Amino acid sequence: MTEIITTFFFLIAVIDPLGSVPVYLEATKEFDKIHKKKIAIRASSIAFMILLFFIVIGQLILEGMSVSLDAFQISGGVILFLFALTMIFGDGKPAKEKSQITDYKHVTIFPVAIPSIASPGAIMAVVLLTDNHVYSIEQQVITTFLVLIVISLTTLILLGANLVQEKIGSYGITVISKIMGLILASYAVQSILSGISNYFGGS
Repeated sequence: MTEIITTFFFLIAVIDPLGSVPVYLEATKEFDKIHKKKIAIRASSIAFMILLFFIVIGQLILEGMSVSLDAFQISGGVILFLFALTMIFGDGKPAKEKSQITDYKHVTIFPVAIPSIASPGAIMAVVLLTDNHVYSIEQQVITTFLVLIVISLTTLILLGANLVQEKIGSYGITVISKIMGLILASYAVQSILSGISNYFGGS
């Protein structure tokens, strides 16, 4: 049970539902309420399908390239750590992704679904959390269900994005995003240390 709770909060940290609010508001500012709701639901659905694809296929691709688990843990940890640093010290996930919006007619996939919800860090995280050599099929199914719950939570937050921003404010969202970055950085370092320990321990 503790592991499930830990995984759940880790997924919240890496997907960062609140961090997507400013991106979503900026991306949908030209649309009416009905279209805003459709974009929130569709973007979340697409993001889940992207993450599900990497849960199912991600490891097969890596194994096809003869990438070892230890190497993947280390490289994945480094990527997650760098991603976490941008959340902690950078302009923030929202500011960077808002600046990438160039076409308000095609915002559902980019930047709302990807990279705002299904970010590179989130993709890397779900592959690490469903590694066939570490986790059983039952554990992987539970993780996939937890991803669905977090994405569903993200959908609800986006549907109430205006209210969320009014209550928390842009500053509050930034603070929460940086806290999520700290949690993610801790997991990334642990992944790197585990990979190094397993490599030298097995050699």
